Formats: sequence, structure tokens, C-alpha cells
Amino acid sequence: MRRVARIWPGTLLAILLFSPATPAEAQEFTFEDMLSPAYPSELVSARNVDRIAWISVERGRRNVYTAVAPDFAPVKLTNWNLDNGHDLTSIRISDDGRVVVFVRGHTPNSQGWVANPNNDPRGAERAIWAIGTNGGEAWRVVEGSNPVLSPDGRWVLFVKDGQIYRAPVNTGTALTERADDLPPLFRAWGRNGSPRWSPDGRFVAFVSQREDHSFIGVYDTEQPSVRYMAPGVDRDTQPVWSPDGTQIAFRRQPGLPFGARIRRPEGVPRDSIPPGLEEARFAGGYTNSLWIADLATGQGREIWHNQAQDDGFESISNLMWGHDNLVFQAEPGNWRHYWSVPVEGHEGDPMELTPGDGLVEYVSLSKDGRTLYYAANMGDIHRRDLFSSRTNGGRKRRITRGGMIETKPASLATDQQVAILMSGASLPLSVGLVDSGGGEARAITGLPARFPMDRHVTPENVTLTAEDGFEFYNQLFLPPDLGPGEKRPALIFIHGGSRRQMFLGYHDRIFYHWAYGINQYFANRGYVVLSVNYRSGIGYGKEFRNAPGRMSRGNTEYQDILAAGRYLQGREDVDPEKVGLWGLSYGGILTAQGLARNSDVFAAGVDIAGVHQYGNTLDPSDTAYASSSVSEVDNWTSPVLLVHGDDDRNVAFSQTVGLVQALRANDVHFELIVFPDEVHDFLVFDKWLLTWDATEDFFRRFLIEK
Repeated sequence: MRRVARIWPGTLLAILLFSPATPAEAQEFTFEDMLSPAYPSELVSARNVDRIAWISVERGRRNVYTAVAPDFAPVKLTNWNLDNGHDLTSIRISDDGRVVVFVRGHTPNSQGWVANPNNDPRGAERAIWAIGTNGGEAWRVVEGSNPVLSPDGRWVLFVKDGQIYRAPVNTGTALTERADDLPPLFRAWGRNGSPRWSPDGRFVAFVSQREDHSFIGVYDTEQPSVRYMAPGVDRDTQPVWSPDGTQIAFRRQPGLPFGARIRRPEGVPRDSIPPGLEEARFAGGYTNSLWIADLATGQGREIWHNQAQDDGFESISNLMWGHDNLVFQAEPGNWRHYWSVPVEGHEGDPMELTPGDGLVEYVSLSKDGRTLYYAANMGDIHRRDLFSSRTNGGRKRRITRGGMIETKPASLATDQQVAILMSGASLPLSVGLVDSGGGEARAITGLPARFPMDRHVTPENVTLTAEDGFEFYNQLFLPPDLGPGEKRPALIFIHGGSRRQMFLGYHDRIFYHWAYGINQYFANRGYVVLSVNYRSGIGYGKEFRNAPGRMSRGNTEYQDILAAGRYLQGREDVDPEKVGLWGLSYGGILTAQGLARNSDVFAAGVDIAGVHQYGNTLDPSDTAYASSSVSEVDNWTSPVLLVHGDDDRNVAFSQTVGLVQALRANDVHFELIVFPDEVHDFLVFDKWLLTWDATEDFFRRFLIEK
């Protein structure tokens, strides 16, 4: 059967008529079949009842779901059934589980334009919406983003133009008048943000940024007033309430010194500058501390500080109040872990809650604050498992084990189970539950009949070494019909980020979730597929992530891509003249570099939204320019398919505009798809189908048919 791929308005390439002839003629499923399961994200749980909610994306149709104990049967709350690019994010649920709020609409670009990828002539907006979990229609609350829902579900806080606003949710009723013209909740000097409700919903803690210092403020909604907690000359951030609402913990860093505003004259040595004028550090050398302030008096006390600059605790994040301990993320060694200090005070290093060799990625506190649930790759570096630890420093417990991937925990009110997102080599990302004491997780979301679960291959890890001796990791997908002595075309998939890690199973981020399915599709089409976890990615420690010479400082990570290409060329089951590569974003960067530097290895590539020039100079002696693909465009001979949306907020569209001019000047064969008003990773699912149809046709013509 012959078909014509759709041509979108403004697309600069008419995709050719093609028939899907490939080495694996027996395949019967399509891209859309492979990507038909709903993708769940942003799993949240209520504080006082065992209820969860999440956002589901099913072939571009975005909706909100919920499930409640005891059976946790998924219930669809919203009913948006068009692939129109209206993003859903920032889901929140009230303590009693009766109301859910979320944001509909994508982020504005630098000119304030909200993404309108479906070219709706009415334009697009970004607004906070709500819906009751007992059914009914969703309603628009107010134009805004990043809602902070009050514990009782009656109000949302949001930030606009440096001030904090409050809008009524009006639970269970559709608003007859819009709340877009509300004044700020209060007016205070500075850029005010990071609002946090007190447990009883009366007070709002916030951060007031004042250029070289910042304060923790508290607004009283019943007796309108603003007070500041232990104000000083430093930068106070990350406010968190104590469980009883009588205290606020926060992070304190030194205020910006003179050197942050005054440039040291050329030729003046650093050691001639008096201490404290250039470097931000407290007396005694430390750079980071935790404080607790009393709500009633506003007085504060330091309970801990790091020992010295650059001890690994100079940067902490995700501060939480866990019963009688403050819990936070830090990276003093090779792994990003969680630590705690008691609220009565602590000297020396904090207590490590998550020991072991592995990255701790997502966490959730039990409702009583005594247990930290976390997803990590300890013991299985290519996947994720669920663990728990007591926040006072008790013994670590492994909750899940085996060949599945469990991540993004959401603790439940009764603490008998933990809600998670789970996946595997053939199981797409699903909402699941697991006993908090340990056991096998079970999925509560299902799969469509069209999904070819039984056609998946099981990828295997392949560890390779680059020319400079650096070791890196890859997932190998072999065609299910590969026979002895056969030589097949091969594809390399390159993830973006670069702070990402591909797994031996479906990923928890939507593009990489789809990309894993696409790798499975191409394996079934007869390609040998290799997905590369190159240096500078996450999951393998700080030394791997911060490998020297990355990006514009020398682009050493390209050595891993080249080593992967030569590995494929050397396999007995690969035709060495038919190796292609593809990727999005940072994957697009490395795809272009492969084609520019080694067209002798890479016969064709698909570059989606890649960066092609670092910096703003064409000076051959500049390291950033030399690290860019355009510096080698004279050597580029392999064909390339370029795909980009011109409202990309991550990679400037000019990166593709400029590359096309260079390719034209050097008579390099390129094909081009442009999506007007689309963002970095496209919001309209049909555009992904168009992209992958074009990708398959491109590789068929330039690899299989050569």
C-alpha cells in the first residue's frame, strides 16, 4: 500500500511517496500502534485519604485521572479528546482528595507568547483549571501557572510579575466571572515568590528577592500583615513549614559580596583583595546553613552549616521537614543523595539517608514525615527501584527488585502502599502500587489491544570504551528475525539533555518513553539499534556527568558516539556502510557532529532541534566554535533530515536556519520539516507521527537502498 504523509502548513519538505519495504517484512504494526498506550505523569496523592491523581497523554489527548482505595480503579475526570497541543502540567490535589487543580496551556516564550502549535487563530492561553474528583465538568479558575493549592482546596496561590496572587477555586461550581483581574494577595517590595501554605491554611510563607539578599516573609490571611523571619544580609530561600505550623525552616547563603558587582581590575592578583569582597562565604569559611524561625516571634536560629567551601554541601535542594528532622538533597561524593539533620541542631556532616552507589532521583515523604521513599539505581544501575529510609537516619529498606523500573513514588495517607510509575522492557509506563514494606508492584492502568507487547525485544547493556579510555554504556536492540550470517543496517539513538539516562525499558519522560518504543519499532523493522548513554548524562555518578571537556569546552562526549558507530561497524551482523544516527536536542547536536566529522562512519542522520554552533564566533581557534558541527561542515557529505519547530524555547530556531545555509553552500543533501509555532518537543502528536514516518522513509532510502 502506498501513502502520502501529511504536509503541514509552512513545512518546507514535501515528504515523498513511499512504501514501507524493509528487511522485516513480517511486521504488521505501525508507529501509532507502538505509541498507542497512554503515558502517565505527575502522580500526586492526597494527604488525608488514599487517593491519587495524574495526567495522562494518549496519542496527544491530555486528561486528568484519579483512583481511590481500596480497588484504585482509574477514573477519567476530564474529557478533552482532541490532539490540539493544549499541554497539561502542575497537577495538585487537596488534603481531603476532593479537588484537583492543574495548568492547561504551555509556557510562554521570551516574548510572552503562549505556545499555539495548532495555529488556532484565537490564540492560546495558560490558565489554572480545577475539577472535583466526584465527577462533573472541569472549570477554569484563573489565568496563571504553578498553582499552590491550599490544604482545604479552597484557594490557589500563583506568582505573576514578582507578586503573589490568590484566587478562589470555588470547589464544585463553574465560575461565572473570571478572576483574572484580582489584585495581588499583598504588596511587598522585591520579587516575591515560592509561596507555601501553612498546614492550617492561614499563613503564607514566601521568598522576597532583594537583588543581593533575600528574606523569608510570612503573610497572615486572617489579620492581613507581612512579617519577615530573622531578616539579615544573606540570601534566604526554600521555606518549609513544621508539621504543627509554628516554625519555618529555610536555607541561608551569604549575601552577594562587592565582587559580584565590581569587576576586579586586570592585573590585580586575587590574594591582594581583602577577604569577603569577592567570594560569598560566611565567617569561618562555610557557604550554606539551615535555619529555623519561630512564627510567633520571628526570631531564628541556625541548626546546621556545612564545614567548608566546596565540601559537597555548599549546594542543597528540595528541603523538607520530616517529623523531627530536616531532609534535603546534596552531592558531597560521587552520587546525589538525601541527608538529614535533627531540628534541635547538628554539628558536622548530616546523616546520610540513602547510602550506596547510585543516583537518588525522585522522593516522597510519608504523611507523618518519618519515612523517605525514593527511587534509585543502586544495585541495578540501568534501571530504577524503590527504597525507603527513616528520616532520623534509620536502616535503608529495598522495596522493589527485579527487571522492572519503579520510579516517582507518591506516599499514601495510610502508608500501607506507595503509588508509583512503573515500566519494563515490554511494559509501557503505567501507574502502579506496591506495599510499603516491599513486594512486587502491580499496574492499575491497562493497555490498548492494538499495542504490540509481544513483539518487543529485550535490550541488553553493552559497555564500550572511547578512544580516550572513557567507559560508557549502551542498550542494544537486535532484530527478532536476525538470522546467522545476515548483515543488517544499524541505527544509533542519542538522547537529549545531556542530563539524561536511557534505561533497559520504557522511560518516565515522555519523549524518551516514545523514543524507546521507536527503538523497538526499528528493531522489528530489521535494524540493529544502539541507544547510547554518553558521558555528561546522569545515572553513573558526578564524575561521569562532569567529565572534562564537555559541550563547548571540547565536546569530548562525541568520542562516545564515534566509538558506538565503530562498534556497530565491527559487528558481524551489521553492514558497516549502513550505519545511521538520530536524536532530539542534545541528540541533534551529536547527530550533526557525527555527520560533519565522520561521514565515513555515519551514512545518514535525522537531526531534530539540534544546536549546530556554540557561541557567536566563527574563529577557528575558538574552542567553542571548534566544538560545533558547523566548524566541520566542509567534511560533511552524508545526507541529513532536519526537523524543527520555530517556537522552540530550548534551542533557537536560528540554529537550523544557519545550518541550512551552510549545507546549501557546501552542496550537502538535506531534507527539511518545519513546524510553525511548535515548541522543542512537539505538543501535537500527529506531528511526531509525521516526523517518524519521514524518518523511516529517509533511512529506507539512504541506508537500506543506499
